Amino acid sequence: MADYLGPAMPEPVLSSYIAGRWVEGSTGELYPDINPATGELLGHVSVAGGAEVDQAVEAAQEAFAGWRSVPAPRRGEILSRAAQLLAERKEALARLMAEEMGKVLLEARGDVQEAIDEFAYMAGEGRRMFGFTTPSEMPDKFACCVRDPVGVVGLITPWNFPAAVPSWKLGPALIAGNTVVWKPAEDTPRVSLALALILEEAGLPPGVLNVVLGTGPRAGAALVEHPGVRVIAFTGSTETGTRIAAEAARRGKRVLLEMGGKNAIAVMDDADLDLAVEGILWSAFGTTGQRCTSASRLIVHRRVLEELTERLVERAQKLRLGNPLADDTDVGPVASRRQLDRVHRYTELGLAEGARLLCGGEMYREGECARGFFYRPTLFGDVRPGMRVAREEIFGPTAVIVPCDSLEEAIRINNDSAYGLSSGIYTRDVNRAMRAARDMTSGIVYINHGTTGAEVHLPFGGTRSTGNGHREAAVQALDGFTEWKTIYVDYSGRLQRAQIDTASAPGRPGTSRDVPGYTG
Repeated sequence: MADYLGPAMPEPVLSSYIAGRWVEGSTGELYPDINPATGELLGHVSVAGGAEVDQAVEAAQEAFAGWRSVPAPRRGEILSRAAQLLAERKEALARLMAEEMGKVLLEARGDVQEAIDEFAYMAGEGRRMFGFTTPSEMPDKFACCVRDPVGVVGLITPWNFPAAVPSWKLGPALIAGNTVVWKPAEDTPRVSLALALILEEAGLPPGVLNVVLGTGPRAGAALVEHPGVRVIAFTGSTETGTRIAAEAARRGKRVLLEMGGKNAIAVMDDADLDLAVEGILWSAFGTTGQRCTSASRLIVHRRVLEELTERLVERAQKLRLGNPLADDTDVGPVASRRQLDRVHRYTELGLAEGARLLCGGEMYREGECARGFFYRPTLFGDVRPGMRVAREEIFGPTAVIVPCDSLEEAIRINNDSAYGLSSGIYTRDVNRAMRAARDMTSGIVYINHGTTGAEVHLPFGGTRSTGNGHREAAVQALDGFTEWKTIYVDYSGRLQRAQIDTASAPGRPGTSRDVPGYTG
C-alpha cells in the first residue's frame, strides 16, 4: 500500500495519525478490520480514546494560527494537488475501498472521483471566498464583510462513502483556514488514513488534519465534548446525530448534521417504464442499498403497478452478487455482520406487518459469497404507507412498493416521512413534473431519474429529520465552517455615532448636509 499512500501505514495494527505521527491508542484495545466480502481479517486498529482526542485537538490548536495565515489561494493549491494525487491513485484507492467496505469496484471509483471533484472545486473557492461590501450610512466610512475560520472542527464520518463524504467536509473546512480532528468510521480505517496521507503529501502541514481511530462511545463522544472544538460535522444515523446535537448544544457548539433518509421514487402511469426500471434498480440496490439517498420506497400508480412490479422482480433476481473486485459483480456485501443482521430483521418485520415478499429476503451464502455478508436484493409488495418498513431507514438492499392512484397521492405519501433527503418521479407530463418539483418537500428532487447522485457544485442535504438545515458541497458548505466578520473603516477623522446621529434633526453632524459639495 505504501506505493500509493505516501508514508507507510503501520502494519498489521493501524494507529491514529496526529501531528504527522502515528499514535497508538491508550485504551489498550484492538478492533478488527474485516473484508465484508470474504470475512478475511485485514488487520487490527489500535483503539483511541479521550487521551488521543485531547492530543489531536491540541495539535490542531497549535497548527491553527499558521494555517489560517496561509493565503486562501495557497491553501487551494494544496487541495488541487490532493485532487491530482487522488486521480493518479484512483484505481488503487478504489480497490482498497472495495476490500474494506464491500463497494463494487465501479462504484468505488466513483466514490474516489467525488473526492477528486470536491477538492478541485474547493481549491477554486480559495480564489473566490467572496464576502461583500455595502454603502455605510455615514460619510467617509467603509463597510464590508469577510469570512473567518472558526478554529478547530471535529468531523465524524460514515463507512458507506469513505472518500466522498469526508471530502465534502474536509474541503470547505480546510480551504476556509480551519484545522481538523477527524474520527472516521470503524469499518474503513485504511481508506481514511490513505486520504489523510494524500492530503499531507499534497502539502498540508502536520497538525492541520489529525485522524483519530476509535469508537463512537469513546473517541466520538470525547470529540463532541471537547471544549477546544468549535464545530462538529456529522454524517450518520438520525439517532446518533440527535444525541450529538443535544451534547453540542449544551456546550455552545455549532453542529452540522447529515442523517437518515427514506427516499421515494414515484412512477406515474405515463412513465417510461424502461427508464424507470433502470433508475429504480440503481437507486435501490446500488452500493447494496447503503446510501443515504437509496430509494427504499417505490410509489407506483396502480395502472402500471403490475407491469412495473413484474419487471423489477425479474431484474432484481438477475443481479449478480459476488466479490466487489470482480467486473461482473452487480451487488457487493453489506458492510458488516451487524448491518447484515439489521437488514434481515427488517425482512422479518415486513412479513410480520403483512407485506408480501416478492423476491430476496434472505442472506446469501453460496460459492465465493459463503463467508461474506451478502443479502439478496429484496422487494416487498402490498405495502401500506404506515408500515415500519415504509417509514424506517433500513440501509440495505430492500425496497417496498406502495400503490397510489394520482400524482397528488404520490406527493402526499412522499412527504409523509420523518425524512426528506431525496425524491424522484418518472413521468412524461411536464406539468406533473413541475408540480412534483414544487411540492415534494425534500432537499433534492429528481425528474425522470432515481434518487441517488450528487454534483459537488450544488448543495446537498435534506429536510426534517434528515438534517438540521446545513448543506454540504457547493459554496453553501462554507457557511458551516466560517464566521461572518463585519469590518468598518471610518476615515472621517471624527466620532460618528451610528443610529444616535441619524436620529437627530436635519443638518446635524454626520449627515449628508455635512458632506462637501452637498447643496440639498
